[in-house]
Amino acid sequence: MSEKKTDILITGMTCVACSNRVEKGLQRMDGVTSANVNFATEKAAVSFDNEKVDLPALQDKIRSLGYDVVKEEVDFQISGMTCAACSARIEKGLNRMEGVYSANVNLALETGKVTYNPTHLNAEDFISKIKNMGYDAELRDDSSEGQEDHRQVEIRNLTRLFFIAAALSFPLLWTMFSHFSFTSWMYVPKFLMNPYVQWALATPVQFSIGWIFYRGAYFSLRNKSANMDVLVALGTSAAYFYSVYLVLSDSDPLLGLYFETSAVLITLILLGKVFEARAKGHSSDAIKKLMGLQPTMAIVERNGITDEIPISAVHVGDILVIRPGSSIPVDAVVISGSSAVDESMLTGESFPVDKAEGDTIYAATVNANGVLRVRAQSIGKETVLSSIIRVVEEAQGSKAPIQRLADWISGVFVPVVVGMAVLTFLVWYFIVSPGNFAEALTSMIAVLVIACPCALGLATPTSIMAGSGRAAEQGILFKTAEAMENTKATDTVVLDKTGTITKGAPEVTDFIVAEEANRDWLIAMAAAAESDSEHPVAKTITVFGLESGSKLPVVEHFEAIPGHGIKSVIGGSTVFMGTRKLLTDNEITLNATISEARQLENDGKTVMYMAVSGAHVATIAVADTLKDTSRQAVAELRALGLDVIMLTGDQQRTAHAIAKAAGIEHIVAGVLPERKAEVIAELQAKGKRVAMVGDGINDAPALAVADIGMAMGTGTAVAMEAADVTLMHGDLLRVADTIKMSRLTVRNIKQNLFWALAYNSVGIPIAAAGLLAPWVAGAAMAFSSVSVVLNALRLQRIKLRD
Repeated sequence: MSEKKTDILITGMTCVACSNRVEKGLQRMDGVTSANVNFATEKAAVSFDNEKVDLPALQDKIRSLGYDVVKEEVDFQISGMTCAACSARIEKGLNRMEGVYSANVNLALETGKVTYNPTHLNAEDFISKIKNMGYDAELRDDSSEGQEDHRQVEIRNLTRLFFIAAALSFPLLWTMFSHFSFTSWMYVPKFLMNPYVQWALATPVQFSIGWIFYRGAYFSLRNKSANMDVLVALGTSAAYFYSVYLVLSDSDPLLGLYFETSAVLITLILLGKVFEARAKGHSSDAIKKLMGLQPTMAIVERNGITDEIPISAVHVGDILVIRPGSSIPVDAVVISGSSAVDESMLTGESFPVDKAEGDTIYAATVNANGVLRVRAQSIGKETVLSSIIRVVEEAQGSKAPIQRLADWISGVFVPVVVGMAVLTFLVWYFIVSPGNFAEALTSMIAVLVIACPCALGLATPTSIMAGSGRAAEQGILFKTAEAMENTKATDTVVLDKTGTITKGAPEVTDFIVAEEANRDWLIAMAAAAESDSEHPVAKTITVFGLESGSKLPVVEHFEAIPGHGIKSVIGGSTVFMGTRKLLTDNEITLNATISEARQLENDGKTVMYMAVSGAHVATIAVADTLKDTSRQAVAELRALGLDVIMLTGDQQRTAHAIAKAAGIEHIVAGVLPERKAEVIAELQAKGKRVAMVGDGINDAPALAVADIGMAMGTGTAVAMEAADVTLMHGDLLRVADTIKMSRLTVRNIKQNLFWALAYNSVGIPIAAAGLLAPWVAGAAMAFSSVSVVLNALRLQRIKLRD
């Protein structure tokens, strides 16, 4: 049993009964040995078995009881990690700290995120802990400049060290090649053959430039683990110190010096690190592009004076002037002017969107032609752009379930390799080539060096970074790496109807008039008659009239007839608009030539009748119509081998009409909002992996219950909060794109893991057999990491559709 104690600060308790309820709930948890909740201090003192329950589980339990836990999050930039064993060790160390709810360290991004209890710890405690483990850490600078500076400083430092090491190692490499028969023609200055000169060249590479490996190995071993630094330090030290022994002995040292082996190994590993750092920089290009979209300056109107100021000085409520062609600096509401705004970076929509007074515009979108005066609504981290960046960063920084395999392998890999290297040495020295210390040492060094698990540690996070970044550029926001991985397993897609398959707003689909009637005149009369009504259908008819270019006549009298329609007087003529019953109650006979109501109703449309001066003159149909791409989207989902189901609260007739138009065969209609989640659960009980797609508040429970919830970005904030994926454009085609992106990313991860493991599986036996020179093993190891990163970067070139 591994007992742990912690204090948890709780909010929301209003009386002693609340604290008793929390205390009882915690005590009933398996693994909790004691729990004492103090209402006055709002603190829970809990002792628990860390092998059965953890802090996040305790936190979830308190939340399930209706209360919340005081917690804070902090992000760090961590340097000095060389492989997955490093990130795993830091993560494990942070998670063991009392008061830490969760800690996640990302090797590829070189970042760490810790969620913790502020009554126990602060950010400095974590920095001290990380430094105590042998790494450097600082609070993360979220600005694009700060992140770029960090990456560039790392690349510059590694590049400088590489060139120094290369300059010192090249003469040693030159002397090594001169020993081969096919290079007997090479001229080598005699002084380079002097063992003391070679010793002098190798020493600064080994101990000055190579100090980073010794330092990393020391802290790794001190923390009772082993990483890549241990392998490099062991291999190069063995070659270096054996060469020193030969120089100081009485034998001819030139017959077996390995100074070039240790120096060239360190040089090649540094070169691999340079390439790796550059490649990892490219994998976060999506974030940098998003950050670079927002302008740095804004034109603000204060006290009648217009001035250009940094966006950091803009306040909520400020009046901004947005000129044609300029990027919009903040989320805002238009108060005057009209223009078309290019929102493609936000929604993926290629056509500009018309904006006028009262409309919302978003940071980083581009004003196309008119001048807009707007009032700042959201600034800084509260803008939609910032929320997108935050979601992408969290997805890139989180861990996919498949990475657990790589983390476990990395944790046991280095000790196993050290054991294999020692075994290789013994087999060579006592069996293969008895008494030949040089050959045994060479084979052992090759095994140590070629087995570095860098590629294994980078296999998953680089693919997640590249895949989620590319998806974000396509308007697909995965909240977590787990969501990105799990989406590929989807076999059933459940679609909400209103606002998802359909446009979510009714429109006039049919306006059928009597043969002798003037259609334009009737449209104007209908729009005017309904203009004073608050009913959604009435508003739709009024908008239809205005968009048709009709000039609406003056309404002399208006009367609403609840449940049936309206009665208006226009130009002395009485106008009835509403149900069939409204007309029959007023002794108006339906005109058979324009009464196509049954077919319209079968198509799922709402039918209204219009009578003027006692004569039925028009039949009007209103419906929520399909989005332009819905039918194509359903076809693409079915082509991917997915079952598609429409889930709606609408009546069967309307649901069947929409489903038929969209090409959907399976329908669940007449479902109340609270029942939607139950339908998803029933599908899951049948073994289905369900993705739910919706946009409304009533879809939120189903989105949360589904294996993968996908929310339309054009929908409600509640739906987006409950979902695992947000589709910024609100286009159903993006559902198929989401599943494709998940499949491609997971396939890329599996490719990386396969090649990383295959590389070691093949390389270690070859090295153990003495068929691989140590410097060749070092080169192979260095470039294996680069190859994994480059394979992941292929995801950034994926084009999901034209």
